[in-house]
Amino acid sequence: MEDKLKQYRESINNIDAALVFMLAERFKVTQAVGEYKAANKLPPADPSREKEQIARLRKLASEANLDPEFSEKFLRFIIDEVIRHHDQIREEAS
Repeated sequence: MEDKLKQYRESINNIDAALVFMLAERFKVTQAVGEYKAANKLPPADPSREKEQIARLRKLASEANLDPEFSEKFLRFIIDEVIRHHDQIREEAS
């Protein structure tokens, strides 16, 4: 029984590591977006894009048998952090 639990936990650890690296990569790209927005005097937030992304992720979550509410909360957390970074970049560029 302990071996099976250990295998599950190793899988979880691997998935968690992949998530961290994927988030890091995502934030590298959103950092570049923030720099582009600051240079071109665009607002840090884009509510229509956010709405599209949330709808897209909710659909993907549903297709993957993942709670769409959870996926929206997760994406909202990420979006809020990205906007915060974009605000910082804009302030530093001023």
